[in-house]
Formats: sequence, structure tokens, C-alpha cells
Amino acid sequence: MSLPFELTVGLRYTRAGRRGRRKDGFMSFISGISVASIALGVMALIVVLSVMNGFQKEVRDRMLSVLPHAEVYNLAGSVQNWSGTLALLKEKEPRILAGAPFVSGQALLSAGSSVSGAMVRGIDPAHEGSVSDIPKTVAVGSIDSLKPGSFGIILGADLARNLRVAPGDKVTLIVSKGNVTPAGFVPRMKQMTVAGIIRSGHYEFDSTLCVMNVEDAAALFRTGGPTGMRLKLSDMNEAPAVVHTIRPLLPPGWYASDWTMQNRTWFAAVQVEKTMMSIILFLIVLVGAFGLVSTLVMTVTEKQSDIAILRTLGASPASIMCIFMIQGSIVGFAGVAVGVGLGLAIACNLDVIVPFVEGILGMQFLPREIYFISSMPSDPRASDIIPIAVLSFLMSLAATLYPSWRAARTKPAEALRYE
Repeated sequence: MSLPFELTVGLRYTRAGRRGRRKDGFMSFISGISVASIALGVMALIVVLSVMNGFQKEVRDRMLSVLPHAEVYNLAGSVQNWSGTLALLKEKEPRILAGAPFVSGQALLSAGSSVSGAMVRGIDPAHEGSVSDIPKTVAVGSIDSLKPGSFGIILGADLARNLRVAPGDKVTLIVSKGNVTPAGFVPRMKQMTVAGIIRSGHYEFDSTLCVMNVEDAAALFRTGGPTGMRLKLSDMNEAPAVVHTIRPLLPPGWYASDWTMQNRTWFAAVQVEKTMMSIILFLIVLVGAFGLVSTLVMTVTEKQSDIAILRTLGASPASIMCIFMIQGSIVGFAGVAVGVGLGLAIACNLDVIVPFVEGILGMQFLPREIYFISSMPSDPRASDIIPIAVLSFLMSLAATLYPSWRAARTKPAEALRYE
């Protein structure tokens, strides 16, 4: 089956370096540099965005091991009939799978001469496992030991280290809601027994979080009962939509929030960083596109006589333009294909590549005691790779327009005057 002559000539010009002529070999070398530049840019984009996605997913999963998908709480007081409210919400919104009561507040923890601020979370051990992974993050002890009236407390690993305490030790919990005496305001204090250690892998929680029974927390903070409910959803990505749906169903004075709202600043910062990295790395692809422009301009200059002969044989300016656009498109497609292949190969095998490089250099990129992870996370996504490939190819295609238009304007008589 015969190919259109524009495609045949374009392919011939692209493979010109194989004929061994010095000029053609040099043009083939320049084309190879253009392919390499585009491939390098595409590969860097895929690898960097995959690593950023991996870090974001890792941090998000560690956050959600402690945080719920959504929370419903009473701004004015306690939630007395939380199970009835949960049943009503589950009836109206089937994406809600489970719920558990909680009490939240801030306090100071004191042990000997050490004092540290803490975020107190009162939970119901019987229901907490259905809405969060807190029971799984308890490295020492168990949340089942948090019996009502026992005033036991489970501390984050870094918080316990800062206070220099271990399971079985005593700590003093100080809350701001105290008593007014003739001597003045006296904060409420309660001696607690350390019942376990939490290791969530997220420094913010491990350094501030302490967990106790919901009834003990309600007594300390004088809330009269749970202040809200933690909800687990069928899909955490639908949390904003679920919260928007259930807000009108809540009694007056109640409010609902989701995990994206609680960490909006962090996720916004990561998204801005990801966008800026994409723009910066796309400059590498742009450099390759400029190299493609140079390659085609040099090809057009060298092939002036060939263009003139084609014109005298009846080729139209549109056909001449199409020939060089095909040549540039082949170079751009080859660069994008190689870049996508290399990028996916590296992104999917970072768990092997990074330890190998670390072994050669004798260093560790991600110390466990700092990052709480031992391997470079990577999460290649089609939603990133497809736009990268399409935009890179379109950028390469746009780079062919000017040289092809210049070739189409070649006048046969002037091109053959000195031949």
C-alpha cells in the first residue's frame, strides 16, 4: 500500500543520517539532540510528579490514620443522643458507613520538670476502630485499657519522649477550665496513668496527640458528654460533598467539616508546589522544542534545491509545509514516547533504584528517624502522565510551524539559480 508522498519524503528526511553523508549525519545528530531534550523533560516531569504524588498520598494516609473523614460537632455544647443523630444521617446519606463520639480539647501535660502542650482526644474504644486507625497506631498498649473512670491516657511517641515517660508512669493533665477560689482562678488538674504509646508516623500528631476515654475527657472538660461525632465514609474523596449534603440536616448550632478543611493549608501548599514544579520542568521540554525549531530551519536551508524540484514537479506549498511538519512531528513523538517510557520505568521502580544509588553514594536520602519512611514514595497517575504527553507533543508540533511555513515560501527559481 503506497504512502502519501509527503509522508514518504518526511520519513526520508528524518532518516537522512543513515546514509552516511557528513551533512546528513550532522542533521541526524541535531535531531537526536532534540529527541533527547524532549525525552529528558517528559521523563523529569513524570518522575518528579510521581514522587510528589507519592509523598502527598503517604502523608494523607498517615493523617487519616488519626483524623476522621468527616466530623459533626455541637458548637454550643454536648451531643447527647449521638447514636440517634448518626442513624438519621446514615438514613439520609448512604455514603456514611460508621460514626463514633468524641471530645476534643487542648491541655498541658506535666511530668517532673517537663511540660508540653497537647491535643486531648476523648474516644469511645468500642466504636473508634470503625472510624479511624487509631487502634492500629497504638504501638504499646491498647485502647481497650481506656476504661471509664480509669483516667488512663495514651500518648504520641514524640510527646512521651519529650515528657520522658513510659507506659505505667504518671503525668499531670492541666486544662484551662478550672475553678474560681478566694485565691483566684485555679486550673483543673488530674493525674493520669500512661497506658500506651501511639506511633502514627506523622510528627504533628505524634508530638501533640493524647487519647483517653470519652467519658473521662467529658468530665475533665466539663462538656456534659461527647461534643461531636467522627464519621467514616465509603469514599474519602467525596467527604466535601457528603459534608455539604448533611449540613442542612443538622440541628441548630451544629457544624460539619471534612478532612480536607482541617488540613486545607497543607494541601494548598502541596498543590502550589506541584504546579510550580510542573511549570519549571516544562521549560526543559520547551528547550527541546527550540532545538526542534533549529533542526528544521537547518533542514529547510539544506534542502532548498530539493524543495525547488518538488515545486517544479507540481507539489503545492501546503504539501511542502506538510513534509516538514511530518518530520518535526516524528521527532516530537519519538521524544515524548521515549520520555514517557523512561519516566514510567523510573517512577515504578524507585524502590529499587533509590537503595541502589544510596548504596553507591554511601548515604541515605530519607532517614527513618526524620521522615518515618524508609523508601522513596512514588505514585504515577494517568491524570498527570496523559496531559504531560499531550502538551509536550503539541508543543513540539507548534515548533514545526515556522520552519514549515518558511519552506512553503521557497521560490523554485531563486533556489535553483546557483545550482
